[in-house]
Amino acid sequence: MVKVGLTGGIGAGKSEVSRLFASYGAVLVDADRIAREVVEPGTPGLRAVVEEFGEEVLAADGTLDRPKLGALVFGDTERLAALNAIVHPLVGARSAELEEAAGPDAVVVHDVPLLAENGLAPLYDRVVVVDASDATRLDRLVRLRGMNEGEARARMDAQATREERLAVADVVIDNDGPLEALEPQVRKVWEELTRVA
Repeated sequence: MVKVGLTGGIGAGKSEVSRLFASYGAVLVDADRIAREVVEPGTPGLRAVVEEFGEEVLAADGTLDRPKLGALVFGDTERLAALNAIVHPLVGARSAELEEAAGPDAVVVHDVPLLAENGLAPLYDRVVVVDASDATRLDRLVRLRGMNEGEARARMDAQATREERLAVADVVIDNDGPLEALEPQVRKVWEELTRVA
């Protein structure tokens, strides 16, 4: 088994690389998706979040009101740390379950947006960073995701710098160009990972 940590700044194209790896046969462990699952209605995670932040973080249908919770923790390091203390262990446990279910020859790709920020590189056999210039990322966030420029810059600034991500990379996939240039790079990385596995 090869454990891969896949990361990249917002707008770099990490989700597309993730999708390609999965299409080749990788076992994908998506930290963002798992983070949503562990706080679904009826879960211990949601109960713990409500105990910590109050009923006002619930939507009318009993689901977590993510924008409301985000507003409480964004820019407040203590509140964010409290949320992370609830969610991160649950995500870690679920990720470990998915990894254990993979076969011994599997390539397990952990899609981890904040890998560099949280010092997680040592957990993986290989760290793959999807890289694009700040200008390219900003353009994608505004043009493709509909963010205004200020919001896009704030989201980018809240993450590790490009240099910090590149410093933890074993492999860099350059996604500054068109989508057609991405697939051959990802395919080459996949071939290398399957050789190692």
